Amino acid sequence: MPDLDDLIRQAQAAVGRFLPSGGSGKGLALLGLALFGIWAASGFYRVQPDEQGVVLRFGAFDRTTSPGLNYHIPWPIESVLTPRVTTENLVFVGFRSADGVPQAPRGSAGRDVLEESLMLTGDENIIDIDFVVRWRIRDAGDFLFNTRSPESTIKSAAESVMREVIGKTPIQPALTEARGQIEDQVRTGIQAIMDQYKTGIVIAQVQLQKVDPPAAVIEAFRDVQRAAADRERQRNEAEAYRNDIIPRARGEAERMNQEAQGFRDSQEARARGEAQRFLSVLSAYNVAPDITMKRIYLETMEDILKRNPKLIVDDKLQGLVPLLNLGGESRAPRPAAQAPIAPPPFVNSTARPPGAAR
Repeated sequence: MPDLDDLIRQAQAAVGRFLPSGGSGKGLALLGLALFGIWAASGFYRVQPDEQGVVLRFGAFDRTTSPGLNYHIPWPIESVLTPRVTTENLVFVGFRSADGVPQAPRGSAGRDVLEESLMLTGDENIIDIDFVVRWRIRDAGDFLFNTRSPESTIKSAAESVMREVIGKTPIQPALTEARGQIEDQVRTGIQAIMDQYKTGIVIAQVQLQKVDPPAAVIEAFRDVQRAAADRERQRNEAEAYRNDIIPRARGEAERMNQEAQGFRDSQEARARGEAQRFLSVLSAYNVAPDITMKRIYLETMEDILKRNPKLIVDDKLQGLVPLLNLGGESRAPRPAAQAPIAPPPFVNSTARPPGAAR
């Protein structure tokens, strides 16, 4: 075995050759200062723009630092971790993707996981849902020290919140117009859980990849959907026919009411006019009975003669020649010769005039 004292002397001699003054106290002090400067300079570190610095003091979390040049007490007192906080991570629920890219689980590079994707809707129907959760780190300190398995935590929270939201939603809206609303509600629910556990994670987006009935009943479900679509179409056609025929019938009824109203008004006006005319004649007769009676007679005869064919001859003629009226207004038989009509004799003012009956 080599002599230990001899080895120590050899080491001191080797170090003394590199130190000024042959290894004296001043040289050791300079060496110590140089080593301390190197150790102190090792505390500088750089955080990239897509990273966040996490300073550990004796292995425990102390603080976080922003991107740029920073400083910490060198090892073994403090150390630094720089996880990427802008990288968007993916968690698949209901299916697995071989290359880590969200895609339809029926593709060649993915497989469906029914124990995660089958859920019960609000109207007690089974639905098959596959979705992707996109997340990133918001606080690196909370992310590293408050969560042991962040992906498992996000997956469990996402599946739980999705089952809760689907359990309150009927199957028809979930398959059609409510997809965006479901994504927003699930994202909000997952973020609330992450904040409650102080995981330092922000949920960027929830994307529904597939929302279908189970494969065993999908054809029957599509038949039901087609029948519902036909029912809706027929209902719309009936509604359109009703919207066409009812206004038309209402317009026709209104037209008939207006015509009846107009006829009633005209009859009432005519009756009022006749009554007013009779009262005017009566007033004139009371003032001048003879003149009024003669006027009524003349008007009556004028009306009678205007509507009937007539032939007037002179009573002094002896041999009358019959007239064959081929182009007359009517073909009534030729009236016999008659004497001229003489006006009736006048009566006193107390007698009833001939036209008073009218």
